Amino acid sequence: MNQAFGTWSSPITGKTIASGISLRDVQWNDAGDTLLWWENRGKTGVLLAKTGTDAPRDLTDMSLNVAGRVGYGGGAFTVGAGHAYFVADGRLYKQALAGGAPRAITPAYGSFASPAVSADGRWLVYVHSYEHVDGLALVDSDGSIFPRKLAYGTDFLMQPVWHPAGRQIAYIAWNHPQMPWNGSELRLIRLKDDANGVPCADEIVTLTGDRDTAIFQPQFSPDGRYLSYVSDATGWGQIYLYDLETRTHVQLTDAATEHGTPAWAQGLRMYGWCGDSRSLFYLENDCGFFSLRTCHLESREDRRVTGLGQYTHMEQLATAGDSDSVAMIASSSLIPPRVITLDSESRLSIQRRSQTENLSSGQLSPAERISWKGDDGADVHGLFYEPAMREDMPPGKPPLIVNVHGGPTSQRTADYYSEVQFFTTRGYAVLQVNHRGSTGYGKAYMDMHRGNWGLYDVIDSISGVNHLAGSGQIDRSKTVIMGGSAGGFTVLQSLVEHPGFYKAGICSYGVSNQFGLLMDTHKFEERYTYWLLGELPEAADLYRQRSPLFHADEIVDPLIVFQGTDDVVVPQDQSDLIVASLKRRGIPHEYHLYEGEGHGWRKPDTIAAYYSAIERFLLQHVIYA
Repeated sequence: MNQAFGTWSSPITGKTIASGISLRDVQWNDAGDTLLWWENRGKTGVLLAKTGTDAPRDLTDMSLNVAGRVGYGGGAFTVGAGHAYFVADGRLYKQALAGGAPRAITPAYGSFASPAVSADGRWLVYVHSYEHVDGLALVDSDGSIFPRKLAYGTDFLMQPVWHPAGRQIAYIAWNHPQMPWNGSELRLIRLKDDANGVPCADEIVTLTGDRDTAIFQPQFSPDGRYLSYVSDATGWGQIYLYDLETRTHVQLTDAATEHGTPAWAQGLRMYGWCGDSRSLFYLENDCGFFSLRTCHLESREDRRVTGLGQYTHMEQLATAGDSDSVAMIASSSLIPPRVITLDSESRLSIQRRSQTENLSSGQLSPAERISWKGDDGADVHGLFYEPAMREDMPPGKPPLIVNVHGGPTSQRTADYYSEVQFFTTRGYAVLQVNHRGSTGYGKAYMDMHRGNWGLYDVIDSISGVNHLAGSGQIDRSKTVIMGGSAGGFTVLQSLVEHPGFYKAGICSYGVSNQFGLLMDTHKFEERYTYWLLGELPEAADLYRQRSPLFHADEIVDPLIVFQGTDDVVVPQDQSDLIVASLKRRGIPHEYHLYEGEGHGWRKPDTIAAYYSAIERFLLQHVIYA
């Protein structure tokens, strides 16, 4: 007997999703013979190492939580001179790759991220944040001196890197109200030694970038001649070279694709130098589908690297010393993230899997790149997933989950999303909307969000539903909108402005009060709404219009709300007040408040409970309603 769409039994449950690990970063040691990676096991970050053909080994244990703590985190470790240096529990630690116990080399104060070790192994520079002040600090690799301030005076910094000779440091800086993908600067510190022989800033110069040009990932060539970086000055994130001898900039890539990524976290990488300084490996993002390419500097020969055809999403690219081997975290819509390596002979090796991978690709749903016309005739993009194929497909059309990404300046890519497969294996179709304002489609597309948050994300989701309904791919009467954070705001704003269009909503830590967000969120995003909506008090009317809380009485569709008690990005009261309105008016709803969780779920029990609650809610209010 055919089971109805949305009621299928599935091998993917909240417990199976919660049992996986999260792969965060991967790097080589100097010699290129040892691979290190950082993974999260539940709420704890762990650092692992693998040398040659040996089995992986834990460098850190569960007593230390390896994690960068500046902004949204990231940039938790670096490798050099036979040691790993990592951030854990508010300190920098040193750990010999050969083994032994880690040793703290900084006092426990403030937050740390993006440590970078000098080529001679003597010094570390890192991003430090304390009492709302960010800057670059420096400490010796043994921790024998107290950390010194190196570069301060801007609101934010990221991605510090050393010149091979150890006399220059490059980094990215920006100020409120810019975000790093709106406008940032590439800066160069020329160093001198103080009276005690400790490096300090002799001169800091800005090489490129401004309030309207975003710069990303500086990196010196191994021979020290070039400083490479990504700039969106042409309208796309392109790789550039700055010649330190001639002090000239040259654009290296020119395809209408993305070669950078929004710096939501520290330590992100999209390219890497080969050891001979004559070529680069880099990642290319073409409408959410990634490929690995290499470019020779002198000949400008640019080619796609073969051997990675099964992977459509790649991140944290790392090159290995003098060899032509690379490592990265790779996945596809059908393959959960893995740590992989590819050598000069195009031999691919899997070093670590994030999940059990006990399902065949035929049991899952591949991502389909789609575009459609918005209500005003403009192009809108997204990824569509049909329900997983089965022999006894039921008649009719499937219900649809419209999944709106967070950010709101983010992008859904051809990555593996457990959440998507959770739904498609139960008989739902899924549309991941990359509405106008998303990244990955050029700067002009992203800039559509300037002053328009709550407009294009809402109407582009609706036009996406209409497009799929018009082509006969979904059951229009059983459409659900879902999102978290900024995506949760889109859920609430959609239910306010278009009651009855969706059958139900799923909102996780969604923004309901734009005034409250401006006052209560963390430093990284505390002025982001200036770009998204405008500055106060001039834009007060728009803030009120785009605050679902002030129009909560318009919400009449069933809604399930999820919130963490420790969320510092979207505080708990943003959900509490929406739920109070639903409760007062008797609107069908559920509220799930998770103790000890922040902006996203880390605890396995929370993840399992979250998916179980969603499944029950959809059966009651969508499938059987």
